[in-house]
Amino acid sequence: MTGSRTASPGAPARATLDKAADENFPVAPFFLPRAWRADLMAIYGYARLVDDIGDGDLAPGGADARHLGLGPAAGEDRLALLDAFEADLRRVFDGSPRHPLLRRLQPTVRRHRLTAEPFLGLIAANRQDQLVSRYATYDDLLAYCELSANPVGRLVLGITGTVTPERVRRSDAVCTALQIVEHLQDVSEDLGRDRIYLPAEDMKRFGVRESDLAAAGAGASVRALVAYEAERARNLLNEGMPLVGSVHGRLRLLLAGFVAGGRAALRAVEGVGYDVLPGPPGPTKLRLLREVGATLRGKG
Repeated sequence: MTGSRTASPGAPARATLDKAADENFPVAPFFLPRAWRADLMAIYGYARLVDDIGDGDLAPGGADARHLGLGPAAGEDRLALLDAFEADLRRVFDGSPRHPLLRRLQPTVRRHRLTAEPFLGLIAANRQDQLVSRYATYDDLLAYCELSANPVGRLVLGITGTVTPERVRRSDAVCTALQIVEHLQDVSEDLGRDRIYLPAEDMKRFGVRESDLAAAGAGASVRALVAYEAERARNLLNEGMPLVGSVHGRLRLLLAGFVAGGRAALRAVEGVGYDVLPGPPGPTKLRLLREVGATLRGKG
């Protein structure tokens, strides 16, 4: 149904889409074909809204809840919102969704014959966030990233028609790395939500207590822990880098931007001496451009 019209998003949808400018990497850069940009923003809007529901960032009983058929009281319940959102997502595949961001997503899903699985994975990750606030092992964290991050990369491959088993494997490595980097940038913010994405086994290894993460600045043990996790993320980005060289043209530049965004963010974390507690260190545009160039040249 390539001729389907995309619904004009209302104010809540626009507010969600506006957050794309705050990401570590370009979500839908100008150099892509217009159709790709529209599809990428539709997927981004979906993923961002699911995260906003899971993080409790929506106004209780606001427009998003009303679009999903919930009253003010039910709208304060994140699990109820996620259940209602999943029900509306299923209408994307068989019916007429209510929420404007899901109406915007429907032509993309139909045009590229996307399956529900990756979209449901993102909802499952946010359900998990309501029930699990600590991760005992690195493997546990990787399993979470399989739901919270990897589906996005698989959707990008889906809309660009470049899915192969090897590309999916490389994409998963990049997406998991980007999720870990985001966790490192947001240690204080996550702790404010009573969530810790630093594996407990690693905290124990470096002698880091939860109270250390609540400090105004990081001590030596916290810095060492963050540096250790940053190196893990860097290794995952290096594992995923061949994905960039496996495609051509503007898609190659887009994927280089994703990898470079993670590398630039890691440089920013390194640049503050791994003291991420005062607030999320972000990369400069110049650093991002340099990392894009290095990624395109295949340099780690």
